[in-house]
Formats: sequence, C-alpha cells, structure tokens
Amino acid sequence: MFGLQKFNMDKIVTPRLDLPLLQFPRSRKPILIPSPSLNRYVLCKKRSCSSRLWFETEICTDTESHGVKMNNTVGRKLLGLAAAAVVAVSSSICCDSPALAESVTIAFPVSRAREVTEVQRTLVEAWGLIRETFVDPTFNDQDWDSKLQQTMVEMFPLRSADAAYGKIKAMLSTLGDPFTRIISPKEYQSFRIGSDGNLQGVGLFINSEPRTGHLVVMSCIEGSPADRAGIHEGEELVEINGQKLDGIDSESAAQKLRGRVGTFVTVKLKSVNGSETDSHIREVKLPRDYIKLSPISSTIIPHTTPDGRLAKTGYVKLTAFSQNAASDMEHAVHEMENQNVQSYILDLRNNPGGLVKAGLDVAQLWLDGDETLVYTIDREGVTSPINMIDGHAVTHDPLVVLVNEGSASASEILAGALHDNGRAVLVGRRTYGKGKIQSVTELDDGSALFVTVAKYLSPSLHEIDQVGITPDVQCTTDKIDSLTGEILMKMNSSVPLLEADSCVMVAEHELETRRSNGTAS
Repeated sequence: MFGLQKFNMDKIVTPRLDLPLLQFPRSRKPILIPSPSLNRYVLCKKRSCSSRLWFETEICTDTESHGVKMNNTVGRKLLGLAAAAVVAVSSSICCDSPALAESVTIAFPVSRAREVTEVQRTLVEAWGLIRETFVDPTFNDQDWDSKLQQTMVEMFPLRSADAAYGKIKAMLSTLGDPFTRIISPKEYQSFRIGSDGNLQGVGLFINSEPRTGHLVVMSCIEGSPADRAGIHEGEELVEINGQKLDGIDSESAAQKLRGRVGTFVTVKLKSVNGSETDSHIREVKLPRDYIKLSPISSTIIPHTTPDGRLAKTGYVKLTAFSQNAASDMEHAVHEMENQNVQSYILDLRNNPGGLVKAGLDVAQLWLDGDETLVYTIDREGVTSPINMIDGHAVTHDPLVVLVNEGSASASEILAGALHDNGRAVLVGRRTYGKGKIQSVTELDDGSALFVTVAKYLSPSLHEIDQVGITPDVQCTTDKIDSLTGEILMKMNSSVPLLEADSCVMVAEHELETRRSNGTAS
C-alpha cells in the first residue's frame, strides 16, 4: 500500500503569451488582451484513501448586483481502479469581472511512478488552460471536464513519462485542432530561440549527415565567434569540451555549444580534403557571445526600363516573424531608400508565420493612418478590429508581395493587411490558409502548450482559415511564358540569379506596368 502523499503546487503561474493578441474595445487604442492566468492548482492530501477515482465539480457564481450565489456540485465515480493515495486538485477560474468566480475540484489517484505523477500535474495545467482560453467553447462538442477524468484514468497505470505525455497529446487531439498541441522542454527551447531571434552561443549551424550520422557545420553566422575563428561549412564537429559526439544528435550538440556570454567552449573539428585519409583535426577555443538571428535578407535588383532608364527595385526576403523582424526590416528599407530604390518586392514565400505582433508591426512599416490590419473573432464569436494609430509608412514606393502555398498565419495577416488596404499587389500562388492564432504558455515542467485562442479575417472580412488568400497575379506557366524573352535576356546577362526567379520577374513586370500607367500600389 502507498502512504498518503501531499503535493504542494499552490503557486500562481502566469503564462507568457509569445503570440500576443490585440483588441480595440470601443476605441482605436490597442491594448493587450490579458494573458490567461493559470489557475491556482493545489494538490493536497485526502483524509482517507479510496479505491475509486472520483471527480467533483463545484461551480460558484456571485452576482454583485443581486447578491445571489448559486452552487452546483456534480459527483461522478469510476469503479475498478485501486489506489492507496488520492490527490485533490482545486482551481479557481479567473475572469475579467470580479463578479464571476468559478472553482473546480478534481480528485484522482497518484500514480505509483514518480515521473508519471509529474506528468499528471502537467495534464491538469494543460487542461485548465484549454478550458479557459480555447477558441471553441464547446471543445469540439465534448464534455471537457469528463475528458480530464478519462485521461487521468488512462494515465494512472502507465510507468513512463513518454507514455503519459502521449495521453495528453491524445486528449488535445480530440479538440479537432492540429495547432493546439504540447511540445517538450527541448522543443520549446528551440522555439524560443527562433521567436526571440537571439541566443547566447558561438554562431554555428550544425546538422547530422544522413549517411554517416556525423555532425557537420552547415554555416556560421556572419561576425559570430565561429565565423571569426575561421570555421567553415563542411567541417565535421567531433568533440565539444573533450566529449566525443558519437551518437549525439544535432540539437543536443547545439545545447552544449550554447551558454552564458563570456564563457568559453572548446571544439574539435575535422576537415576532409577529398578522402578520409586526407584529413586533419584542429582544436578551437570559442568565446560565447550574443548571437542575433535575423529573419531578413535584402538586396537591390538593378534593371533597365523600356525607356532606357536605370531603375532599382529593393528585394526583401522575410523568413519568419520573430521579435526583431520589424526592426530588421525597417533598417533594411531605410538603407535601400538611401540608395534611391524606386519600388519594392516583399517575399513571404515559404514563410510559415511566427509572432502575430511581429506581423502587425511589419504591416505598419508600409501603411499610414489608422487602417485596420486584421479582425479577430474570439471564443464568444465577437469580431473586433485591430487598427493602427496614426501610422507613418517608412516608404510610399510601389510594393509587390510574393506569396505561395508555404505562406501561412502571420504571413497571411501581413499579406491581407497590405492588399486589402490597397498598398500592395499580391503575386504568386494561393496561400496556406491558417486563419487561427495561438497563445504559447510555458508549463511548470518546462514544456509548452500552444492553444488556439482566436480566429482572424482579413481587413475586407475575407475568410482565411482553410481558404487562403488568392493573389492578384498568379505565378503560372502561362504568365511566365508571356515574359519568356525578358526572362531569358536577364538569365544570359551578368545579373544575379535572383533576377531569373520567375515570380520575381512577374513582380518586376507588375511594378513596371504600374509605373508606366501611373498607378500606385
């Protein structure tokens, strides 16, 4: 028999919304939607043991104006589960109004496996966040309280954390929303690095070579410690701080390279020249530093107009919406403005999205005034606009935005905002069609829960989810064939390969057409 156990989890955890939403209740001034506060969960010892799993829900509603308090208690029992210890979980649901309070009390048996017990806590955290914030208040037409009960029952006999996490994932899958999911602490750390745009390390991109499993340097970030040390693409990473890397995956190796700024890491690298016999190993001591990961790359495409003038088109590629996306783009556009660029191509192809706020911030670099950027629809079905406030565009030069089936989420928000406000022409192929916004919450064990908290529509109130955005000009074979002569002329010249990109060529054609017609984008 197990003795009674007491678990203290009575701390308040405030989730961090990596994808903050904005709303404009009865005004144009943007405010952050309050982060959904994780309920106060208290795991406490029951007075007596039970051989049955039971589930009790208590809902208390206080109405200040009438002083009425209603209580409803529902008890449910499941037979056949032997347990020597029972844990009660109490949660207080926080609402916008102090007049409304709701509490839930759940009792369930403590697993005999300590690692499964920890996952039980994570399950309750995830369940509570879904209960409070998930965009569909019917939870895909199911009783969400019963779903917790069922998952606890399925989790109880398990002996490994991995198997227990599988039950959480299975519970989330019943919501019918593939974007609401849980990821491991390791996966979350990688996500944070990508969204924050900064890390502390040496600036190496490494990957596992599929055939041999060896860790190979893919590239170095310009100006990073690895770059300054002369580390090159193709070198094999064989040791980190004296530890051989046989059998270690690229993520684990990357973790070893990261660390506090000012500390050092020693690596051994093998350079192969033609054959394994012609190789040598060198040791390099690298200082760790702040590494900035920019999602922006840009260049200027020079071309000659039909009337013989030399024109310049600024090309900006945005690969993800990280926290520094808007500031990096503003810097890139300012630099090109100083070089007398007359038009722009913003390439969002294969950009899967990222931080919603970053997408809105980028949109404001191209728009003036108090334009509506997007509409959100919350779990109550209320549609609210997100508007700019006295915006001032960095440039008013003509703009084409490139999109394709890999452009999703924040990419679609940005493309829709620029298109529906008459600022840009869209060129390419129909976008992915992800019209949902997720909050991201770090849970107590370091894992993270992604929850779909809202849907969005374009400024023209066009549905995006599972529909996508159709561009003004398709990058089709017929369209490209009509420009074949111009494309071949460019390909046979000394201009960069980018100019031979068929969709870039179509974009340039659209910009030139609008310039010739005197039409602003």
